[in-house]
Amino acid sequence: MFSAQNRLLLMGAILLVCSCQRTIEEEPEKRGPDLSTELAYWEEPSVATYDISLLTGKEAEEKSGVPAGSVITTHFQNWLSANGYAAYDFARTDIVGGSYGGKTNSSTPVTKQPVIFIHGNSDKAVGTQFGQSGWTESLNYFLNQGYSQAELYAFTWGDADASSAANNYHSKEFVMHVRKFVEAVLAYTGASKVDIVCHSMGVTLSRKAVKGGWAFDPNDGGSYYVGSSFSSEVDAFVGIAGGNQGLVNCYYSSSLPTCDDTNGFYPGYLWGWYGPYGVSDYIDDLNGTSGYEGTYRYSIWSAADQIVGYACLVYGVNTCRLPSQTGEKSYATAPYGHFNVKDLTTAVQYQMVVNHVVI
Repeated sequence: MFSAQNRLLLMGAILLVCSCQRTIEEEPEKRGPDLSTELAYWEEPSVATYDISLLTGKEAEEKSGVPAGSVITTHFQNWLSANGYAAYDFARTDIVGGSYGGKTNSSTPVTKQPVIFIHGNSDKAVGTQFGQSGWTESLNYFLNQGYSQAELYAFTWGDADASSAANNYHSKEFVMHVRKFVEAVLAYTGASKVDIVCHSMGVTLSRKAVKGGWAFDPNDGGSYYVGSSFSSEVDAFVGIAGGNQGLVNCYYSSSLPTCDDTNGFYPGYLWGWYGPYGVSDYIDDLNGTSGYEGTYRYSIWSAADQIVGYACLVYGVNTCRLPSQTGEKSYATAPYGHFNVKDLTTAVQYQMVVNHVVI
């Protein structure tokens, strides 16, 4: 027979065990992004033709072995060599459509604020194929609005090979190439400010190039200094289809360089309902402060983007938006996929750059 005291002790022990059991059962678990918003894959229609005829200049035609209109001018190349930029090989004559921009000679006027175009992962400066069209459509549009080759600039970072896209990350090499190109265009043109239009991974590379400060690449010497902030030298910054909060798919592919948690697009994880934790160090650094990308900051994105996916949402936050942006242009359906949201929005880009408005 149990005494009253023993019965109370037994009941207390049972309650304690039950309490512990409930605590264990309710312990939050690590989990990834919600996949319920996954987009069904759809075939993005390509632009019928990517016309490079307007990009052809007399000097380019006279060059031997260089595609017409798809390489920076000889004058710009000579200036780069004379001013310490030769090692960056911005001309990229090894790639068809490797670069664009520059003066014909020292007397070529630069009357408009220069615009710099930074492409996305495995793309290139100028192209004629869907997925690797570069900035052909945008360059054509700006030229038709009165810009000259001396006021429009693009180069190729990376090898322009889609098969190596998964190995491309926010490396020291890529960050510094973008940084030095912006620096060179400012000095070469004598402009006090430039505009930057960027796409996909080019958005996050350009954000760091403008932000400056310290960065880290474990595969290339560790810590390095990008430089001081370029915020005051950038007028309009237009980010198209960027992964500013990381990418959902990278949660399940974190072993790939482009998705890792150091310099990739790893979006982190939730612990219960809290987080995200463990977001890519690079992404975390970009978002540590906001509003630094330029005086005017715009995003262009599509909920039908089949590459970013999930209606651009990462843990409920739109990854294609710039933190503290000035404005945005968004689309919800086809044909505005990951590439067409760049190639079919040239008028939108122009208005953001020139008039600082969203149409």
